[in-house]
Amino acid sequence: MIVAHGIGGVRDLPVPASYFFTTAAIVLVVSFVLLGVLWRRPLLAARADGHRLPGWLQVVLLSRALRVLLGAGSVALLLLTFSAALFGTTIELLNFAPSFVYVVFWLGLPLLSVLFGDVWRVLSPWRAIADASVWALERAGREARALLTPSERWGRYPAALALASFVALELAYSRPSYPRTLAIAIALYTYWALAGMALFGRDAWTRTGEGFAVAFGLLARIASFAVRDGKIVVRWPLTGLAGADRTPGALVFLAVMLGSTSFDGFSRTTSWQNLLGDVRSKLVHESLRLVELATTLVNIAGLLVFIAVVALTYLAAISGAGRLVRSPRSLAPDFLLPLVPIVFAYLVAHYFSLFVGYGQFVIPNLSDPFGRGWDLFGTVDFAPNVVPFSPETTWYVQVVALTLGHVAGLAVAHDRAVALFEDRRLALRSQYPMLALMILYTVGGLWLLSQG
Repeated sequence: MIVAHGIGGVRDLPVPASYFFTTAAIVLVVSFVLLGVLWRRPLLAARADGHRLPGWLQVVLLSRALRVLLGAGSVALLLLTFSAALFGTTIELLNFAPSFVYVVFWLGLPLLSVLFGDVWRVLSPWRAIADASVWALERAGREARALLTPSERWGRYPAALALASFVALELAYSRPSYPRTLAIAIALYTYWALAGMALFGRDAWTRTGEGFAVAFGLLARIASFAVRDGKIVVRWPLTGLAGADRTPGALVFLAVMLGSTSFDGFSRTTSWQNLLGDVRSKLVHESLRLVELATTLVNIAGLLVFIAVVALTYLAAISGAGRLVRSPRSLAPDFLLPLVPIVFAYLVAHYFSLFVGYGQFVIPNLSDPFGRGWDLFGTVDFAPNVVPFSPETTWYVQVVALTLGHVAGLAVAHDRAVALFEDRRLALRSQYPMLALMILYTVGGLWLLSQG
């Protein structure tokens, strides 16, 4: 791959790593107690409407001209990325496509979504192409309508499949950053996105089939900005996560997001690398293609195990909560959205140093996207600092990110509990298993990061 994710080994900490695990767990327990004492009624849903931005700002931000401009820019970036991957140099760090796809796009869009809301709706090149196609059809006097109606039973399962395919390429394949491989992946996903929109309609496929749109849309619910009734509003952070999510496949989708990041951390451990080494040694006399296929399949199996573990531990916690409050129905849809801040916390903890360090390669790559010695913008000589932070500084950021993300998850879950149960004791009782789950995810995440 273009880089090794994670931070390497953490060395020379002032206290043993186990102290950080214990402290994080204590912070979660204290937060749980404070939530029980101070947060006595649901607050998030009541503040979801927010306050509208000034009228002139609404006109600018929601204007068709801005949407067309951003859409055209995103399509141009898609074409540049695909062209660089297909025709540019095969040296990964000198090609624009790998650093843009795996660093700027995959790590930058979640950050933009959490800060500014569902920006992917106007930045998606596939949505822009679909919008332009509909506009052209209507200008020609033809009706643009979906050919099929997606089954409600599908829910987010198609989006989960699309996202799982991407993370499998990133984490399981031996050379995911090889430009020609990336070109094929871009072409396949473009077909998936555009064909789905043509068959089922832009909005329907964006909600259920376009993996990145669903992922960024969920993360955008953390943001203080949202569009409600055609107007941009400013609201409390996390208010978009109030309520239940009863969409089929929602748990699977979130498990893909969280499980893939967890597996990325585990795949850097000595244990997993030794396992892959054993696989390669047993196939030492076989062809290179067979060795790569075997290691890819082993990685995919590990990825699926981590996705399954996330889903099963969540269901176990929810089952325990249901028993404690004697709920007549499953509480699984009610406490899914508290996982969203945890997903973002894992992304920050695992990848922020990668984003800051290797994201800098886009600066020289923009001047020479194909790696042919160009200097279009005078930045080709820029020297990226790929290690912007010490391992210890990175570790402290990771601890804080994971802890705060899980505290946010506890807050969202507690708000949902007091909305569901009028009896405050039942509300608290329902959250005991969720607290245990949050501690498990926090300590497990920190352990994975410390073992990289």
